[in-house]
Amino acid sequence: MCGIVGYVGHRDATDFLLEGLHRLEYRGYDSAGIAIQRDREIGIRKKAGRVQELDGLIGTQPIGGRLGIGHTRWATHGETTDLNSHPHVGGNGEVVLVHNGVIENYVALRTQLQDLGYVFRTGTDTEAVAHLVAHHYSEQIKLGADETSPEPCLKAVELTLPKLKGTYGLVFLFRGHEDMLIASRAGSPLVIGVGEGEHFIASDAGPLAGYTNEVIYLSDHETVMLSSKGIELKHRDNGRMSPSVQTLDQVSSDTSREGYDHYMLKEIFEQPHTIENAMRGRLDDDEATAKFGGLNLTVPELRRADRIVLTACGTSWHAGLVGEYLLEEFSRIPTEVEYASELRYRNPPLSNSTMVFSITQSGETADTLAAMRECQRKGLSTMAICNVVGSTIAREADGGVYLHAGSEIGVASTKAFTSQVTVLTLLALYLGRMRHLSYPAGQRMIRRLREMPEKIEQTLQCNDLVKEVAQKYYQYNNFLYLGRLYNFPVALEGALKLKEISYIHAEGYPAAEMKHGPIALVDENTPSVFIAPNGHIYPKVMSNLEEVKARKGPVIAVACHGDEKIAELADDVIYVPDVEEYLQPLVTSIPLQLLAYHIACLRGCDVDKPRNLAKSVTVE
Repeated sequence: MCGIVGYVGHRDATDFLLEGLHRLEYRGYDSAGIAIQRDREIGIRKKAGRVQELDGLIGTQPIGGRLGIGHTRWATHGETTDLNSHPHVGGNGEVVLVHNGVIENYVALRTQLQDLGYVFRTGTDTEAVAHLVAHHYSEQIKLGADETSPEPCLKAVELTLPKLKGTYGLVFLFRGHEDMLIASRAGSPLVIGVGEGEHFIASDAGPLAGYTNEVIYLSDHETVMLSSKGIELKHRDNGRMSPSVQTLDQVSSDTSREGYDHYMLKEIFEQPHTIENAMRGRLDDDEATAKFGGLNLTVPELRRADRIVLTACGTSWHAGLVGEYLLEEFSRIPTEVEYASELRYRNPPLSNSTMVFSITQSGETADTLAAMRECQRKGLSTMAICNVVGSTIAREADGGVYLHAGSEIGVASTKAFTSQVTVLTLLALYLGRMRHLSYPAGQRMIRRLREMPEKIEQTLQCNDLVKEVAQKYYQYNNFLYLGRLYNFPVALEGALKLKEISYIHAEGYPAAEMKHGPIALVDENTPSVFIAPNGHIYPKVMSNLEEVKARKGPVIAVACHGDEKIAELADDVIYVPDVEEYLQPLVTSIPLQLLAYHIACLRGCDVDKPRNLAKSVTVE
């Protein structure tokens, strides 16, 4: 949630801050603001609404300087108002900060500071941090600290951080210090961009692309002081440290829509390439298996695994459900899928031979990170299936696999889902070949996997038809999504997509479970979306479809090319290529992504920035 940017250097900060906030807007778009220091004064401009509202404000009230911070907000505490927008001011304006995260004990801090005479003007948790830092700073000055030195500023931050309970990514300006930013993190990501005579900071690497190709990923409990001249890094427990500078492989064009109306549509149409990227270099024809360079486990260690736990949230959890079917069918290892938000607080019986895979697009999902850390405390091997290089989960996991899907900007995940399913298919092949899966079976899987980019290209040709179907159904307010086996998770994912971006109530179920309650919802005003490609369970799904038609429920079917039987029963059919059952989620999910997209557009919804949602959930 929330996006942070900061700059210190030789150029005017305003352009970088505004461009960075536009690139980060997918992280939060309730309000936006910047603070820039010039001539020993800090000027603030902030506005409720999208970043473009801030653009307009700055157009009429210009602000400039070579040191600044910015923020785009996803509200956690306090309504969406100009006043609650970041940046926030501490004391009498000597401290200004931006914050991503949640301060759980802010009420107690607020009460203590009010007793000391501090006046609160907002409903945010962040203002308590601003006043607390200002209080410690003023105490340092009273003790005789040099106001021109950075030491009392750094000391004030260091005295504040241990008193905060919760998560934070914080960046501070101190009035009168025109060449200094201080930042710290605990649970919320921050990335430093290294330049010549200038430095940058952001919540993720997106705003840094095109400005620098060298970055430093802050870890929890690290505090950094940035100036145009250099970087000083300290760890809460280990003191001063040498920064680990890494190469940024992202380019600024990654954040362009490239002619598409929305990022979501662009990312849907990128899937032939992203699936190919997920497989590139990972198929071993000689051994009829997959290969991974980053699992960091020996073959004997992998063979000893007698249980796999996949943990994730949202769309990644749905990919995990597909993975459960894949891993149990091909590797014969008992597998379960856990909501990370539940696993982090449970105490399930996990043995040393259990492998835990955290599935996450961003690599920063708070619940998934916490669940992974809890499993690490218990001595389990933790792996990450992740898209973002340098993310916290990617760095802290014992090993893992990158998706190589490129930046996913649309809040509703699309290409990350199919890339996750592709990687899980490769993992099932890899572990299966270590156990019982035969060489010919492995070769067949590789052949079929290599066909998938072309099959996805063919699937995307349904776009115009899906748009026509959406025109027919976009005014309905309730949908059912039904599928079986590998397509049950697809039903869940299809329903989630529709809910996320069109605000239509939708539910996904195994088709056979419909008779156990959900069929009561079926009427002429509740369309049912059946995922019914060819396979051994196809006759059963058709039986379920007929039960809906008998109750006058409209039916949209996703079926294989050439299926004339389903065309006789369903009101509308969207055709996809016929592929192996275990690969069907890669093709059947795409019409559902497009259906959600076109319905949302027809309803006038903001597809890339749906209400109440943000791309990266970094707070609990």
